[in-house]
Amino acid sequence: MRITELEDGGSEDLGGRELVPVKAKRALVGAGGRILFYPTLLYNVFRNKIEAEFRWWDEVDQFILLGAVPFPKHVPHLQQLGVRGVITLNEPYETLVPSSLYQAHGIDHLVIPTRDYLFAPSLVDINRAVDFIHRNASNGRITYVHCKAGRGRSTTIVLCYLVEYKHMTPASALEYVRSRRPRVLLAPSQWRAVQEYSKRKQEFPASQGPRPSSSLPGDEVLITAADLEGYGTISEDASNDPSLSFCRLSIPTSPLREDEVLITEADLEGYDTHADACKDTGVSLNGIPETRPMTKRLSCLFTSFKVSRSGQSAASRLAELRAC
Repeated sequence: MRITELEDGGSEDLGGRELVPVKAKRALVGAGGRILFYPTLLYNVFRNKIEAEFRWWDEVDQFILLGAVPFPKHVPHLQQLGVRGVITLNEPYETLVPSSLYQAHGIDHLVIPTRDYLFAPSLVDINRAVDFIHRNASNGRITYVHCKAGRGRSTTIVLCYLVEYKHMTPASALEYVRSRRPRVLLAPSQWRAVQEYSKRKQEFPASQGPRPSSSLPGDEVLITAADLEGYGTISEDASNDPSLSFCRLSIPTSPLREDEVLITEADLEGYDTHADACKDTGVSLNGIPETRPMTKRLSCLFTSFKVSRSGQSAASRLAELRAC
């Protein structure tokens, strides 16, 4: 089994042979990034001043600018260019413009803190950023996507947007962006993120609805607290009783078979009285009372799934269900 924890620390099990302390790796890279931030920033500023082709940002398409971390003096210029959205991939110590300054110029600001050099935004954050760019583009608004130098983290987002909405392959998207901004350079993890995003796009095309926020195997479903509203609780005694195994609520984690049906609370309306369901009898044509065991058992089964609202105790419900 391969266990990888890149976001919250932990370790990586490489086939049971070696444990890599990812948390220590992140801390080490983070410390190096802090030390190198201002020297590399000054280097980029110097090259921008003396080299005409070393631009602070470049136009990728009509609605996307890809570039380096902006200074406060850049904000009015970005506004004049028609920028109405900025995506910041920097960590807090790398961010030079506060959100309030963007907002004062009518620019929306999406902040996705991502560690420099070896790390990529998560797929959840990539989805957020791609949707942010698309919403702006749909309204004729330009988005400025940046990290520190406009080479890796920000390029990851732009490539995923081109894969999603320009129907490019990762390789063709990278080639195109390099033609617009030659110095882009992705770390291995960033390139893998683009490839994984492209793979997920093929598995979950836009025509099938929103993309899932994380990769779920085919036998798993995503359940939120809202999905469980109205199911109540079952007492511990009842849940441990083998005779009431059919009463336990479970969420199916695989597609229903042909001989299975999904029963919702709306399907159980009208089965409020447990006792009546369990004592159900009928009268034959010759006037002799006869029990209807199948109807009786089905009624007990259905009513067992419905949470009683009459205040009936779990013990009394348990006795009635056993009587069935």
